[in-house]
Amino acid sequence: MALKQISSNKCFGGLQKVFEHDSVELSCKMKFAVYLPPKAETGKCPALYWLSGLTCTEQNFILKSGYHQAASEHGLIIIAPDTSPRGCNIKGEDDSWDFGTGAGFYVDATEDPWKTNYRMYSYITEELPQLINANFPVDPQRMSIFGHSMGGHGALICTLKNPGKYKSVSAFAPICNPVLCPWGKKAFSGYLGTDESKWKAYDATHLVKSYPGSQLDILIDQGKDDQFLSDGQLLPDNFIAACTEKKIPVVFRLQEGYDHSYYFIATFITDHIRHHAKYLNA
Repeated sequence: MALKQISSNKCFGGLQKVFEHDSVELSCKMKFAVYLPPKAETGKCPALYWLSGLTCTEQNFILKSGYHQAASEHGLIIIAPDTSPRGCNIKGEDDSWDFGTGAGFYVDATEDPWKTNYRMYSYITEELPQLINANFPVDPQRMSIFGHSMGGHGALICTLKNPGKYKSVSAFAPICNPVLCPWGKKAFSGYLGTDESKWKAYDATHLVKSYPGSQLDILIDQGKDDQFLSDGQLLPDNFIAACTEKKIPVVFRLQEGYDHSYYFIATFITDHIRHHAKYLNA
């Protein structure tokens, strides 16, 4: 599949690039960012996928998180896709910030008019990795995933629905129990319909209860002053309780004074990249 390079910038000895391609799953043009560390010039590197949150594009993470130095040092190729299809001319797709454009929620929609384009789960877990593996010097056996907010939800469900696919997972302020929070109820009812039993297939708290896979080591950072935590959108306690019951280890760090922003992400991004490097470079 043809890739069109949009930009390329040298950064910490590597290259931060952005590409565009025609997505089969999403039936539209999609952009993704990819950072190639210096090590990628001489051999294959592990791939670490970042999933962004509501309203974001591929640009937010590469401009605001400050991840490049750690990625360069650990020799990780980092891929940051967009958060939804764009410009599909679906009635209502731009009506609100938490549904439609910029709010794909990393599910495969089953409802009209969304089901043709809004297939972010299959895009993230199948189409994009195949594209990356075919066009960049990645080792397909060494792949991990992390994300923020809606993207933290995406990282958790992709890992829990595909035991063994990802070497490690981490999240910043993830939406942990979307079937019970306002964001999740709005998105899931629109994309997946009114049968709430079908929503559980994309809810980390429910997925972990029946997770059959090998042992996971989950790292979650959460700002204590995050307005969406106090608003009941994130519900990490429910996920932690489910993990505890299944004896799946979670390192959950409640960070005093931090909010939901990229200032919070930038503060702890190096810890997360180190967490993934431990497994990807083992």
